[in-house]
Amino acid sequence: MTGLSLPQRTLPLSDPAFVADPYPLLAQWREETAAFFDPGLDRVVLTRHADISALLRDKRFGRSVLHRYSRDELGWPPPDPRQVNFDAFNDNHVLDSEPPKHTRLRGLLQLAFTPRRVEGLTPRIQVILADRLRALGDTFDLVAEYAEPLPVTVIAELLGVPHEWREQLRPWSAAIVKMYEPDKTPQDQANAERAVLDFSAHLQELLNERRRTPANDLITALSQVESEGERLTEKELIDTCILLLNAGHEASVNGLSAGILALMRRRDRWNELVEWAQEPGSLPKFKLAVDELLRFDTPLPMFERIALEPMTLFGHEVKAGERVALLYASGNRDPRRFEQPDELRLTREPNPHLTFGLGIHYCLGAPLARLELALSLQALCRTFPNLRLVNETPEYTGGFVIRGLARLPVSTR
Repeated sequence: MTGLSLPQRTLPLSDPAFVADPYPLLAQWREETAAFFDPGLDRVVLTRHADISALLRDKRFGRSVLHRYSRDELGWPPPDPRQVNFDAFNDNHVLDSEPPKHTRLRGLLQLAFTPRRVEGLTPRIQVILADRLRALGDTFDLVAEYAEPLPVTVIAELLGVPHEWREQLRPWSAAIVKMYEPDKTPQDQANAERAVLDFSAHLQELLNERRRTPANDLITALSQVESEGERLTEKELIDTCILLLNAGHEASVNGLSAGILALMRRRDRWNELVEWAQEPGSLPKFKLAVDELLRFDTPLPMFERIALEPMTLFGHEVKAGERVALLYASGNRDPRRFEQPDELRLTREPNPHLTFGLGIHYCLGAPLARLELALSLQALCRTFPNLRLVNETPEYTGGFVIRGLARLPVSTR
């Protein structure tokens, strides 16, 4: 792909200043052009909400293309032997599959991952949060001591993961999601391979146990769910559980910590939430606030789709198998779609943000993410109404594609 028909821009993905605040540059580029070509990524990149939304719903694009073409037909190199297990996992779960496989997988998952099951987690999430808040001191790292533990614990309890190996879930997740950054190293590949193998082995052991002794957990439900004679294979079930950990954990941790940072920098908005937290039945309002925080500072700023057939996109010829990058973070601040998009409006409605995606790949875990984040925010506001930043210059992990805070020291006084 050469992109000669498009303006050329190079996203400074490893520039700490850009990672800390990408929005001024994204705003400038969004006004200059709806799409550009990034020679470093070798991608067409879309910047505006309407175009990103349309492409996400366009059946000519997908998350995978190997159900239609061979690697030879696409001109792709053979699979990298250093990441064969990661690739097998990545090719087998619902996020990176296409119809008819995607339709079958998503239909089966929806039968097990029901709204009732998600909402039923509310009392347990509240207990977990109360225990966590009691353990915090006057000063603590909001990322490591509050944002990180909850999603891991909730996913572990949802799946039915035994307590004795829950502490390994976070390192496994961190190793696997590193593979979605454009600058992954051979060591990253090795770490992801080991994480996929170790997690799969543990899940296989758990699945065998649940077949002998069913329990009220998602592993049991996924092993039993059936529709029109279709069931999940063992490999599909295990890879789905790995995906639930990765997708549910990273977005929740980064979304909550970035949201708290935004609120700490806008004290009037934080005080507004503190007032809500004293009201009975305020959870729906906190869910509205969560959607606005996820729009305002997008935890997964850039996603990709793959062309399933040759086409022309913004005057540029795109071949089957070529990738197009979608700047969710830019689309979520597009003034063509959002009134005063650089303002944090906690009750913004409607709020058609892109953070959970659109179309057939809309995030299956969005209701759980909203519930976790809303309950986390509500409990924090009730317990520590005077919460404030200790350091006005927070530390980021270093990546833009999966963008998150490394640390966020806060004080309760």
